[in-house]
Amino acid sequence: MKNSLSIDIGGTFTDCFACVDGKVAKGKAQTTAHNLSVGFLNAVEQCAESLEMSTEDLLASTDMVKYATTLALNALIERKGPKLGLITTMGQEDAIYIGNGAQWHEGLPLELKKNVREGNRPQPIVTRDMVVGLRERIDCFGNVVMPLTRDEIRQKVHQLVDRGATGFVVSMLWSFVNPAHEQMVRDVIYQEYPEVYLGSHPVFLSCEVAPKKGEYARTMTVILTGYLQKLIADNLTRLNNDLRKLGYKKSLFLVHASGGMASIYETMALKTHNAGPVGGLLGAAYVGRQTDYQNIIVTDMGGTSFDMGVIEGGEVRAYESVPVLDRWRVAISMLETRSIGAGGGSIAFINDLLGGLEVGPRSAGSMPGPACYDLGGTEPTVTDADVVLGRIDPDYFLGGGMRLNKEKSIEAIQTKIAEPMGISVEESALSIAKIVDAHMGGELFKETVLRGLDPRECVLFAYGGAGPAHCCGYAESLGVQRIVTFPESSVFSAYGVSNMDYVVSEEQTNYLRVYDGMKGTYSEERDPFNAAVENLEQRVTRSIVREGFRPEEISYALELDMRFGGQPNLTRVVSPIMRVQSRQDFEAIARQFLGIYAHTYSEASGNIKGGIEIVNLIVKGSVALPKTEVKRYPLTSALQPGALKSKRPVYWDKIGYAETPVYDLAALQAGNALDGPAIIEANDTTYVIQPGWVFELDQYLHGVIRLRS
Repeated sequence: MKNSLSIDIGGTFTDCFACVDGKVAKGKAQTTAHNLSVGFLNAVEQCAESLEMSTEDLLASTDMVKYATTLALNALIERKGPKLGLITTMGQEDAIYIGNGAQWHEGLPLELKKNVREGNRPQPIVTRDMVVGLRERIDCFGNVVMPLTRDEIRQKVHQLVDRGATGFVVSMLWSFVNPAHEQMVRDVIYQEYPEVYLGSHPVFLSCEVAPKKGEYARTMTVILTGYLQKLIADNLTRLNNDLRKLGYKKSLFLVHASGGMASIYETMALKTHNAGPVGGLLGAAYVGRQTDYQNIIVTDMGGTSFDMGVIEGGEVRAYESVPVLDRWRVAISMLETRSIGAGGGSIAFINDLLGGLEVGPRSAGSMPGPACYDLGGTEPTVTDADVVLGRIDPDYFLGGGMRLNKEKSIEAIQTKIAEPMGISVEESALSIAKIVDAHMGGELFKETVLRGLDPRECVLFAYGGAGPAHCCGYAESLGVQRIVTFPESSVFSAYGVSNMDYVVSEEQTNYLRVYDGMKGTYSEERDPFNAAVENLEQRVTRSIVREGFRPEEISYALELDMRFGGQPNLTRVVSPIMRVQSRQDFEAIARQFLGIYAHTYSEASGNIKGGIEIVNLIVKGSVALPKTEVKRYPLTSALQPGALKSKRPVYWDKIGYAETPVYDLAALQAGNALDGPAIIEANDTTYVIQPGWVFELDQYLHGVIRLRS
């Protein structure tokens, strides 16, 4: 599979990165929220033009289309799902409404979390009248304590259908240990409403969707799956069919929040959440391994949000300890990234209550976008500030493919910011830029320090359409010694997706005690461990082989969610072995856990007397796919003729207006070094090198920015 197209849909722009016969191309188009496939195909068309091919020829020659989609989150925001009925164990009908103590603020941005007085729980996906309980009970060992009857199932199912249910989700106590009762419910529903009838109803079981502990998270996972599945399946099937009509003959492959990727036919809707930031994180890890960067602060400043993550020792290790989708906890693995409302489209405004200037989290999005887009937007944004300051040339935005209206930016900042504050338009624009930079820098500081990392010992990767324009600003407060930017910066998440392997994961709760703290002994119960791993490995293998890969191409890895006895929180550990053969293997697993735990929380925080437990097992199967080569280039210090495009007045902090050199990134060579202040223009982003910083293209054509010594 040497030819691929990788797509990342953001809130403002849709990015495409194409690899065809050793050549690469980038495409960037406005995201079309009303129909994401329009922006998708516009970005593909740009890549085709860059490769001097027709869109049809490009798609016909493509072996794999990889897609990081925002459909799941969009569907939740718009509440477009079907009316579902929830069937659960009697006495558990209110579990999803009780939730947990943090439900009133989970999934909210920080400024809303602080507003305790107005905090509230989310509007439920399934209303209380659409929940029924069945008289049944299975205990924690999988024993049937109270049998379930088919007559009761029929009665409750008919009640839900009469109330308008068009689909069912089933979540019963301990079904992940013994799924018999959930499977019985599905059998009865299919008997009553067979699939051959127009009135058939889809059924989703928690024992299949999320066979893990935690009633609230497990139930919300199956509810959200049932709510999103059909809408997303319809949209993606339609897109897949459109691609086939244009010449693409394979499946559409979707990026997963866990770092995996699978075809549309092997993907649950929930797994597509946060796929874009995850693609960027994995892309940064790939580049870091190729260029020998170990500890990396990853930053992606786009049009709508600022995404961040951390790579330690060259690997992406951290998973969300409490995965949240929109406003609900879910029981799926998600690589840990954080996002705040800070991007080129973030709106600046005067906070009437506090009397100060604020930026974000509200965004102008792609439509109408910043005022300078001249599409009807009137609110001043970060992009408008960059235009007013002279950082962005309104005639060369996206390489001249999109002309900006500077007068609209001036008008928006003048009326909404400058006049109320009694300062100039330039000072207002500079304040907007400094505030958003400080906000991003502050969040990055917390993200690294709370992980036990010293940001001064890390390298900062800056990408996204606005990343190179603001990285000097948000890096300043961190004290980082080096910022690295990329030729693919504006489409880096799509670039990261292009370098992902085909990865399928399966996970399940399976309680196993590794070490008994009271007795001081390690377990010798290897059969339950091995049987659980074998089951998960078989499921992974079936999924991958169905896509045409050979079993011998698959590499397997085992991850374990572990804890000290009595702890509620879990620590994800990569197991040193796939099968347990002896007590010594359990000792090796325990040592792995103790090492990760000590690194994360300090050696003094462990509780070995409480014992060590395995709670969840996760088996990953991966097939290596071709990667984009990170090439080396000879170094030279001499600038080519034409590297300096022009000079223009740019407004800088503590300097004011200064005639600033503007360089063409495409004309720069490896080894070229430029002193700030300077502007470097590419056809898809702008690099702003602030006073006191130095920019240099290294041997990989990565832009390395550092403070002048």
